[in-house]
Amino acid sequence: MSIKQRETRPAADPLLTIGVFARRSRLSLKALRLYDRLGLLAPSDVDAESGYRRYRESQLETARLVAMLRRLDMPLAQVSEVLAARGRERADVIEAYWKAVEVRTASQRELAAHLRSVLSGGASKYRFAIHEREVPEQLVLTEKRHVRVPELATWIPAATVRLTQSAKRYGGVIGSWIVVYYGEVNEDSDGPVEVCAPVEARDRIADDSALRREPAHREAYARLRRAQVEFPQILSAYDAVLEWISSKGLACTGASREIYFADYATAAPADEICDVAFPVA
Repeated sequence: MSIKQRETRPAADPLLTIGVFARRSRLSLKALRLYDRLGLLAPSDVDAESGYRRYRESQLETARLVAMLRRLDMPLAQVSEVLAARGRERADVIEAYWKAVEVRTASQRELAAHLRSVLSGGASKYRFAIHEREVPEQLVLTEKRHVRVPELATWIPAATVRLTQSAKRYGGVIGSWIVVYYGEVNEDSDGPVEVCAPVEARDRIADDSALRREPAHREAYARLRRAQVEFPQILSAYDAVLEWISSKGLACTGASREIYFADYATAAPADEICDVAFPVA
């Protein structure tokens, strides 16, 4: 009999038929054949004439790991990353994957709440606590651009990197990041949007056109958790602040803005990271 693959193993590591291996690994025959094609879990012994597969008993540990990872709905590409990692690195890959799942789930929960609010006519089920505060004048380094929703997620982080580098000339960023929306940003409108980094510039560089003064003002704001910042559910916060402003007989005196006092990339879904605010009078 011609054998495609054959390895010399001790008797303590016997070959198992694909049926037995499937039962003991908790994987279906279809799944085993797929994982073989993808190179995730190749059989130890394949008959070249019949194509019949047999697995070593020692492969059960890997097979059971794959089965458990799939129960986490982990995509096969990331399952491959786990199998390729070694030691503690495997746990790190799983931790990173699950953190992304929790962020996505929390964001979807907030989106569902946003949709319930919209579809019920803006009922008070999805409300924010609105506050007021006085904001002193600030000197800010800025980058402004016309962008649409799909571009925001890449442009804003890139702009903060560039502004952080520029701010070194003034001793670094000294306060919360501000993202000012001078117009609607959606599939049809592109702002513009301005990212602002507060700095202390006693000796202003004469040719630094990116530096401007953000005037002192009073603002109404709502505080958001990381999961509430995603689009479109963040629109509920904008609506809530605008409704509050109208109910108090106030007027908006400037462009809407988001003030980030925590790192969006590393925050947990329940962490407070941002205020949605409108200057008022």
